[in-house]
Amino acid sequence: MVEKFDVIVVGAGPSGNSAALRLAQAGLSVLQLERGETSGSKNVQGAILYADALEKLIPDFREDAPLERHIIEQRMWVLDDDSYIGSHYRSDAFNKQPYNRYTMIRSQFDKWFSERVQKAGALVICETTVTNLLLDNQRVIGVQTDRQGGEIYADAVILADGVNSLLAKKAGFHPELQPKDVALAVKEIHFLPQELIEQRFNVKDDEGVVIEMVGKITKGMMGTGFLYTNRESVTIGVGCMLSDFKKQNTTPYALLEQMKAHPAIQPLIQGGEMKEYTAHLIPEGGYNAMPDLYGDGWMIVGDAGMFVNAVHREGSNLAMTTGMHAADTLIELRKEGKEFSKTNLKRYQSKLDESFVMKDLKKYKDMPDVFHTNPQFFNDYPEMLSKAARTMLTVDGVDKKTKEKEIRHDFRRRRSLFGLVGDAFKLWRAFE
Repeated sequence: MVEKFDVIVVGAGPSGNSAALRLAQAGLSVLQLERGETSGSKNVQGAILYADALEKLIPDFREDAPLERHIIEQRMWVLDDDSYIGSHYRSDAFNKQPYNRYTMIRSQFDKWFSERVQKAGALVICETTVTNLLLDNQRVIGVQTDRQGGEIYADAVILADGVNSLLAKKAGFHPELQPKDVALAVKEIHFLPQELIEQRFNVKDDEGVVIEMVGKITKGMMGTGFLYTNRESVTIGVGCMLSDFKKQNTTPYALLEQMKAHPAIQPLIQGGEMKEYTAHLIPEGGYNAMPDLYGDGWMIVGDAGMFVNAVHREGSNLAMTTGMHAADTLIELRKEGKEFSKTNLKRYQSKLDESFVMKDLKKYKDMPDVFHTNPQFFNDYPEMLSKAARTMLTVDGVDKKTKEKEIRHDFRRRRSLFGLVGDAFKLWRAFE
């Protein structure tokens, strides 16, 4: 007997779960396939959950979702070798329900999310690898799995199979990933007593803090570091572009070890017991690196479609939003009695274009190239800013006007007036 579903969803991360849940809630027959032992067992993320996207799917998620801390404070640090200059934003508005952002542990969250998908009526099968897409000419009609008699048919297939998107590449829908478009991130989870975390970060109860970091911790490579507070642990990590790792004589693990030893970071994790180390590729090429997102009988969502806003470190909200838009497109077409052809699935692209997802990705489309070609933003400027702050804050009998002249001289010596103006213009254009 031939197995056939309305839709097959490949992958059980935030984008795949969002699509499967939405489709099942609408009454479509849905099969979700996941290669890991359980949903989320292969997934890696920092991890920040943005409530707005999930609330559109599961309005009551706060009642039982495995959330860690709601974020009340955002810190932005620019680090040189032994200091940092930065800003904090802490608001009591973030401490009032409904909370906007949370820290989470992905393995726990994805398991909970998958349970919601199954309760909605989708069939979820784990430990199953989809090896190929089944094609009738250029139309996708199902998938081939590694199980015996593993051909499964569907009217549409949603590819939520992660940054590598091997299925789309095999079918010719997705070009080979370029090292300049992908970051390799590593992270550790350090367990600490809850009371100690709250003392060190000046929070209480379920309040949390996020620290985003740039500067010399990446050794001139294009990348960022992060530190998030969980209930009884701290997540710390760093990521840089794969193309930069290929050029530098260093490893992601060595970079993380150096970062943890920084005088501003080491006291925050001191005494912690490291129990988890993971590495993951992150699609950060942005709008200009996106593949085709739909075709006859198929759509791409989440990381597989380069849906990450690297500037604002947003990923899970883009993943869930793209999963919902893909599902809504199929639901609408089914109600209208229309087939899932490339022409009709263009509606998915239209939904994306009208959403914050594409608007934000288009806004920052030139940012990757700016940082790729201007390493001074990760080397020179952190040192210059730190030295300027140290000069002005040191009370040594030198008048402030002389100190200001010294700072201007140092900036011009390091970058020249033309270089400073040029760098400012590049950033302005990239953020415009």
